[in-house]
Amino acid sequence: MGQPSSSRLWCLYGVSAALLALLAYYVYIPLPANISDPWKLMLLDATFRSAQQLSQLIQDMGLSHHLIALNFIIVSFGRKSAWSSKNVQITDTNFDGVEVRVFEGFPKTKEPLKSGVIYIHGGGWALASARISYYDELCSKMAEELNSVIVSVEYRLVPNVHFPEQLHDLERATKYFLQPHVLEKYSVDPERIAISGDSAGGNLAAALSQQFVQDDTFRDKIKLQALIYPVLQALDFNTPSYQQNMNSPILPRHVMIRYWIDYLKGNQEFVQAMVVNNHTSLDVERAATLRSRLDWLSLLPESITKDYRPVMQTVGNAQIVQELPQLLDMRSAPLVADKEVLQNLPKTYILTCEHDVLRDDGIMYVKRLEGVGVDVTHDHFEDAFHGCMIFTSWPTNFSVGVRTRDSYIKWLKENL
Repeated sequence: MGQPSSSRLWCLYGVSAALLALLAYYVYIPLPANISDPWKLMLLDATFRSAQQLSQLIQDMGLSHHLIALNFIIVSFGRKSAWSSKNVQITDTNFDGVEVRVFEGFPKTKEPLKSGVIYIHGGGWALASARISYYDELCSKMAEELNSVIVSVEYRLVPNVHFPEQLHDLERATKYFLQPHVLEKYSVDPERIAISGDSAGGNLAAALSQQFVQDDTFRDKIKLQALIYPVLQALDFNTPSYQQNMNSPILPRHVMIRYWIDYLKGNQEFVQAMVVNNHTSLDVERAATLRSRLDWLSLLPESITKDYRPVMQTVGNAQIVQELPQLLDMRSAPLVADKEVLQNLPKTYILTCEHDVLRDDGIMYVKRLEGVGVDVTHDHFEDAFHGCMIFTSWPTNFSVGVRTRDSYIKWLKENL
């Protein structure tokens, strides 16, 4: 068989170059100069966008809801069975009918009792699992480093259930764990229990903490809350961080709004109106009142606000709040809770990332909590992006992922 002609070789080179250029065009996104591991982040973002597009195609073909398809992809590539090592024992069980994965750190000290953490995973109330490797590794590390019992809750997800069912699952599982005989079974000190979560899990953790301080039976049961880049409100999608990071990787603004609409069982046709805050315009009376509680010109430092202006429409779309009154429910938007609720919250840790649409939600919550006398530690990472804390292992190992995780665990160790 003869050698390929030079014209064929040039054709092959041309096709290869075109494919590489197309791949580079798809993968490349402009990123801030100081963001952690930029090329690795581009690849991670491109992978996630590809999975989202595939899941949307599956829905368009009538095969499955796109979120069910996307979660199947995520869980399939990362599911991890329960296991035990010399340092941590992992068990899958259920608390009052709610599935949980329990991580028990083996004693490193002579303390008779361990601390306990209720952990709530992120994923837009629709994705991920307590059983995927990212959260399995995080909770294992926590159990080992803290000599603690970590209860990672496998709450039900959108689209199978919607707000407030996720919160109901977490309330049931937590109240079950807090029973004296259950704490005794796991050798947990009832005075050393925290609630924690990341992203949408941070939203649920904040809401759960607020519910508990309003319940006389459980008001003093939680020592700490720790919120990792939490999503805390859906009233203003034009805070400085939403404007600055509207096209950021992993969680651009339009994707966060879509998660909100799915969580509240709304109409995706509302997305464009919500992008410009038509859902909380001045003619939507209660919405405008609640927005006064997140006046970011007063809640954020000038270093953040100086280049941005609030987006407040005079006339908007009142139909959105009429169809989705849950937008104004403080269980979905913990940031706008009453001062009387906030002042009773436990000692708090809030981690925020500079390159994240949710940055200002966390910073404003810090300010509101400090304003009513809550002891708050705010940990901000200038080179961090949304979701980074769970990306600590190859091939998705980011230096800022390790640093945020270690800083979070260090605070828990010092305060729990």
